[in-house]
Amino acid sequence: MITLSNLRCEYSVNPLGIGEDAPRLSWIINDPSIGVRQTAWQVQVDSSRETLLKGGSGLWDSGHVESDQSIFVSYGGPCPISRQRCWWRVRVWDQHGDASAWSEPAFWEMGLLTAGDWHATWVNSAIVGGARTTAPAPYLRRSFILDGEMKKARLYVTALGLYECHINGARIGDAAFRPGRTDYHKRLQYDTIDVAAHLRRGENVLGAILGDGWYCGHTGSRDRQNYGDRPALLAQLEITFSDDSVQRIVSDEKWRWSAGPILENDLLMGESYDARLELSGWSAPGYDDRAWRPALPAADPGVPLVAPPNPPVRAVMKIHPVAEPSMLDKGRYLFDLGQNIAGRARLRGLTGRSGHTVRLRFAEMLQRNGELYTENLRSARATDYYTLSGSENSNSVWEPRFTFHGFRYIEVSNLPLDFVPTRETVTGIVLQSDTPVTGEFSCSEPLLNQLQSNIQWSQRGNFLEIPTDCPQRDERQGWTGDAQIFIRNACFNMDVAGFFAKWQDDLADTQRSDGAVPGVAPDTGIVHDSRPEFQFHPGDAGPAWSDAIIICPWTIYRCYGDTRILERHYGELKRYLLYLESISTDLI
Repeated sequence: MITLSNLRCEYSVNPLGIGEDAPRLSWIINDPSIGVRQTAWQVQVDSSRETLLKGGSGLWDSGHVESDQSIFVSYGGPCPISRQRCWWRVRVWDQHGDASAWSEPAFWEMGLLTAGDWHATWVNSAIVGGARTTAPAPYLRRSFILDGEMKKARLYVTALGLYECHINGARIGDAAFRPGRTDYHKRLQYDTIDVAAHLRRGENVLGAILGDGWYCGHTGSRDRQNYGDRPALLAQLEITFSDDSVQRIVSDEKWRWSAGPILENDLLMGESYDARLELSGWSAPGYDDRAWRPALPAADPGVPLVAPPNPPVRAVMKIHPVAEPSMLDKGRYLFDLGQNIAGRARLRGLTGRSGHTVRLRFAEMLQRNGELYTENLRSARATDYYTLSGSENSNSVWEPRFTFHGFRYIEVSNLPLDFVPTRETVTGIVLQSDTPVTGEFSCSEPLLNQLQSNIQWSQRGNFLEIPTDCPQRDERQGWTGDAQIFIRNACFNMDVAGFFAKWQDDLADTQRSDGAVPGVAPDTGIVHDSRPEFQFHPGDAGPAWSDAIIICPWTIYRCYGDTRILERHYGELKRYLLYLESISTDLI
C-alpha cells in the first residue's frame, strides 16, 4: 500500500512566509513492494484544513494528472494573497492504476508580498562605531497590552545587520545571523515567525538585540561599514483575534533603546561581553525602561524585502574537547576539540570576582612550541572576551551571539587563579546553514573514509549563509570558483537546493550591466587586487570563477530537477555568455 510522506512546499515542510506566486509542491512515495512507481497524481488545495479533509478544494484541484513527477509540482490555483495559509494534500496512482490514500494535509503560508503590507518603519540607536572601531550592540524594546482571544500571531522582522528577537523574556527561535547575508544595495531578506505561544493577555514586551553583522561590521581586511554605519531594525508583529480583528505592534518612535553587556561584536574580530552590564528582565513585562532613550528613525534602504528561499544558520552539533585542557602557564589553558569547525565556544561554570576579564583566542593549528598558530588569520582578531559579574555559578553559561570563528584549538587565558578548568568548561558549537545530510560514503580503506570526513567537515565549515572558501581569516567571501568546483559534491553530501537557490540570487545581484561577473557573491569589491587571475577584465574574475553563474544553477537542475532556477535566471546566464563572446577572439 502506497503512503505519501515528507510533503514540502518549495524547499521546506510547512513553511511560513513564502514569497512565490506559484509555490512548488513535492512528496515522497513509500511502498515496500518491488517496482512500484507513480503514474499519476492529484493535488487539492483549500484555505481550510477542515474543508480540505472533507474533499474541498476551494483554491485548486489539479484533477487526475498522468505524470511521474513528484517534485516541484507548481501550484496552479489563483495567486495567493499576503498572509494567506493554503492547506494541501496529494494522492497518486501506481503502475496498476491503483490510487493511494490521500496524504495527511500540509500547508504553506504566504509572507508580505507588497511594500504596502509593511506598516513598520526603520529604527536604530545612537550607538555607532567607526571604520576600524567596533561598537556595542543596542538593545531595543516595546511594551504593549494584549486584550482579547488570540487566534494567531506573526512576527515579520528583518535588520540591516543582525537581529535576535525576544518576547516576554524568552528568545524567539534558534536561528543565528538572521536575516542572513545579501547585497544590501540590492535585496534584503525578512523572516516570518509564529510567536503565538509567547504572547499572553495583559502586558507583553517585544525586544531585539542588533548586531553589526555583514552590514556594518568587517567583511574583509578593509574598513568596516561597507553599507552603513550602524545596524537598524524593521519589525511588525501582527496579532489576529477570534473576531478577525488585527492588532499591530510595529517598529517606530515608541520603541526605546539602551546599550547593554555586548561591548563589541564583529564577525571577524570577535565579541566582548561584560556581565556586570546585563539588563536583567529587559524583554519582560514590568521592566523599568525610563532610563532608556527613544528609538531613532533610520533611513529606508529602498531595496526589495524578500522571503528567504534558503535554510537559516543553526547550531547543528556540539563538539567536546578530546581531553582535559593543558595548562600553558598560570591562568592560561589550551583546549583541543580534535576537529576543525566553524562556530563558537560556549563557556560553562566560570566563576570569579566581579570585573575579572577572560580572553578566548581561536586557531586551526599549533606552532611547534605548542602555542596557537594565528598568522593565517591575517587581520582577523578572532578573539572573544568575557568579563565576570561575580554572581556566576557552576551552572552559568555564556556564548557569543554575533560572531563565529574557524578553529580546532581554543586558548582561554587570564582565568582566575583559583579556577581550575575541565573538559566541561568549553564546548565547541558547530554553526552552518541547516542543510541536512543526504549522502554517505564509506569503504574498507581508512584513508578514503578520512578524506570523505574531511570533505563533509569542509562543507559544514564553509556553507554558512553563502559558500565561502574559509571560515577563519579576514575575508570569508562567497568565492565563485570554489563554489562551482565543489557544488556537485555538495549536492551529494547535503540538501543544498535552497542554499544555492538563494546564492544564485546573490550571483544575479553581482552581475554588471555588460554581463561580467565578479569573483565573489555578494560582491564586496575584494576581487580587485593585484593577482593576475583577477585582472582578466574589469568587474570579471575570469574563467572558472565567473563561470559559476552558469555551472551552479545547471548543477542544481541536474541534481534536484529544479527548472525554475534556470527559468528565473536565464537572462543573466545568456547575458554572461554574450559578454564572453564580446571579449573573445574567435570565441577564445
